[in-house]
Amino acid sequence: MRELDYDSVIEKLVSFIARKVEEANAGGVIVGISGGIDSATTAYLAVKALGRERVLGLIMPYYETQDVEDAKLVCNELGIEHRIISIRPIVDSFERALSMELDERSRGNIMARTRMILLYAHANARNLLVLGTSNRSEVLTGYFTKWGDGASDYAPLINLYKTEVWEIAKRLGVPERIIRKKPSAGLWEGQTDEDELGISYRLLDEILHLLVDLKMPEGKIAEHLGIPVDKVQHVRNLIERSMHKRRLPVGPEVGL
Repeated sequence: MRELDYDSVIEKLVSFIARKVEEANAGGVIVGISGGIDSATTAYLAVKALGRERVLGLIMPYYETQDVEDAKLVCNELGIEHRIISIRPIVDSFERALSMELDERSRGNIMARTRMILLYAHANARNLLVLGTSNRSEVLTGYFTKWGDGASDYAPLINLYKTEVWEIAKRLGVPERIIRKKPSAGLWEGQTDEDELGISYRLLDEILHLLVDLKMPEGKIAEHLGIPVDKVQHVRNLIERSMHKRRLPVGPEVGL
């Protein structure tokens, strides 16, 4: 993996958040706090940049799990104002209105988009910017909901791999139990990121760095990491299949 000066990176992230809030003449930021490492790290950076009085946390569970307690822990440790809004009645009403039975993935996408609606409703009402929590690993592989958790005004972690976010979290003082827990988007009970991705984040990040950053051939990557080449091809497929998620809608040129 690439070597970063994490103290310098933290300074850049903090400066970025403070600058963007000032440029927008906003009152502060709002962060969706899930109980996971990415949202916790984003919240800690925001408080470091702006002070706790200018950070609002929104906890939006569908399931009552340990994640809710972890999200509350983050907010309480930081001393930020926070609200807990159950999205279950909203999501369930969508499903009833659709008059169709949804699979887990379809319902999970509605959950993610519902959370973004709530974040922007609060942001608009209080002149806040929405800070996204996406990291580079998720963005490159398309592991996010389009117009859901992939939508925000600014995303401080978007150029950092998941394993790098873990390192930054340690330095910021994010609670150990959040750093050590298995990453999950909380879209259905028992769901974990690595199960869905079909690969561990540590191996994924190694492959992404060599494949995307260094543009190393697939065979060389497999040889370098001592893994089957189909693991590298799996990651390339994730990147290629999710290309549409990383750009705004496009259409054909006409009348030119």
